[in-house]
Amino acid sequence: PATVEDTGLAITDLLNLALKAMYAAGAETTSAVADTLKLPNRVVQLVVDQARDRKLVEVLGAAGLRITSELRFALTEKGKQWAAEALSQNQYVGPAPVPLAEYRERIERQRITNERVDRDAIAAAFADMIISETFVRQLGPAINSGKSILLYGPPGNGKTSVAERIGNIFRSVVYIPYCFEVEGQIIKVFDPGVHQPIAQNAGEAGGGGRVPALRREDFDRRWVACKRPFIVAGGELTLEMLDLSFNPLAKFYEAPLHVKALGGIFTIDDFGRQLVSPEALLNRWIVPLERRVDYLKLHTGKSFSLPFDELVVFSTNLTPKELMDPAFLRRIPYKMEVAGPTREEFRQIFNGVSASRGLESSDQVIGAVVTALQELGGMQLASYQPKFIIDQVLAACKFENIPPRFRADLIALAIGNLSTEHAPAIGAANGAQASN
Repeated sequence: PATVEDTGLAITDLLNLALKAMYAAGAETTSAVADTLKLPNRVVQLVVDQARDRKLVEVLGAAGLRITSELRFALTEKGKQWAAEALSQNQYVGPAPVPLAEYRERIERQRITNERVDRDAIAAAFADMIISETFVRQLGPAINSGKSILLYGPPGNGKTSVAERIGNIFRSVVYIPYCFEVEGQIIKVFDPGVHQPIAQNAGEAGGGGRVPALRREDFDRRWVACKRPFIVAGGELTLEMLDLSFNPLAKFYEAPLHVKALGGIFTIDDFGRQLVSPEALLNRWIVPLERRVDYLKLHTGKSFSLPFDELVVFSTNLTPKELMDPAFLRRIPYKMEVAGPTREEFRQIFNGVSASRGLESSDQVIGAVVTALQELGGMQLASYQPKFIIDQVLAACKFENIPPRFRADLIALAIGNLSTEHAPAIGAANGAQASN
């Protein structure tokens, strides 16, 4: 923004933000206030000039000995009263918010469907996983749709790993605001705990080009260039977490997880195990999933809408029939089973993990493992088993002080630990004596 009008904020709002930065954050110079508000110096200078005209700040002198040194400012008593009143309205001190209209426009401009995901992208993202051609042909269209996906199947076969790799498959950059403003209320969006900022020239822009290197004054620093968000919520997810979170003391809002995920991927892991029922969660999202718009309510009762642009991935160990009735299942257009590996896929996984751990595998070893699993109550092959077994064999070799290798008795111990029903009886209680 080059002018106060370009910020989309009223001069009173900018005065509130600037004086709070001086009062609460100790900013004394125009550049210090500009760094706090993430606005250009020239815009902040206009705000400071307004503050001087209103007798809210006074000049203390130069910040250095050079002729070009900035002036230092301090709040007058009137300015301190103004800042205190502004802090009583809300205690937010930080980057200036962007207007709701600009946030909506930005969401529309950087839609996840703007980016095409092809076979090469899937191959690169899943290079460390064994996936079938059938699964690739299901997954590709589902990702490109930008709609919702249900991943289901028995535990231990990589549903969470699939979701994580979907999150890493996108390459374009999205711009996320530190916060936005609605009806005078501030709602924080950017979260360093879930958003990954990207340095300039580090990725592709939403339109497919490189992120150019820009001078500070040439771009709006209220927006942060980030990777497309990838956010996971598990069994802790409640309906309340999908609403705006109002801090009654600070008097501003934190955006819910799915708003922080806009332009990216929102994964609900272990779907069906939340405190709230699957039907209740889908009821909350029927409108967003179908109409691609979400409605949020302020504590004042005022509601507003945001474009709902994100890929929602539901991951569950339950079968679709166990989750919900067919009417609700129709709301999720893509349903993909992440099944256990075939024997050939199991062999590839076992060999890959063995090689990464410095162990020499063979068809004889793998055959013995598969036979032992089948004898263990008909246990089905699962993708997690090779790593589990190999790590246990390595731990046993370390304990026995022998070179890492597959040995029948060590494999048997490892497989026994796959299930408590079949774990080896060690007899620890009989082999230990209490010391007095």
